[in-house]
Amino acid sequence: MTKKYNVLGKYIKDLSSETKDIETYLFVKEYISKYQLSIDITSRPLKNRLVEINTALKFEDKSQNEKKSHFEIVFATIIQTNEEIKEKKDMEKIILCDVQIEIYPDLEKALLNLLHNSGYPNIKFDKKVDFEKLYNERIN
Repeated sequence: MTKKYNVLGKYIKDLSSETKDIETYLFVKEYISKYQLSIDITSRPLKNRLVEINTALKFEDKSQNEKKSHFEIVFATIIQTNEEIKEKKDMEKIILCDVQIEIYPDLEKALLNLLHNSGYPNIKFDKKVDFEKLYNERIN
C-alpha cells in the first residue's frame, strides 16, 4: 500500500503553560492525576494539494477548581496529498487518523517535556490514543 500523502513539515505552533502562583502549583502538584487529556484537530486546505493540520493537546482539570494550571500545545503539520485523493472521506481519514498516528509520538513527547519543565516531573500518559478507533467511531 502506497502512502497517500507526504509530510512536508511539522512544528510546534503554540506552547502554553500557566500556573498563576505557588499556592496553585502546590495544589495542582497534589491533584494533577485528575487532569485529563483532550485533543482537537483542525485543518485548512492550501494550494497545490497542501493541507495544514493543527493538532491541539490540552491537559486540563475539567472540574470547577479555582486553582488549576493550564497546559496546551498546538502542533502544526503540513502535508501534500497524492493526486488520486479526490473523496472527502479519504481526506478525513488522512487528517484525523493517518497523520495523527504518524505525528503523535512527537506531540506527546513535546507535551510531556512541557509538563516536566513546568515542575511536574512524574507525569506520564499510560493510556495511548487510538486514532484508528476514534476515527471509526466518528464515521459509524
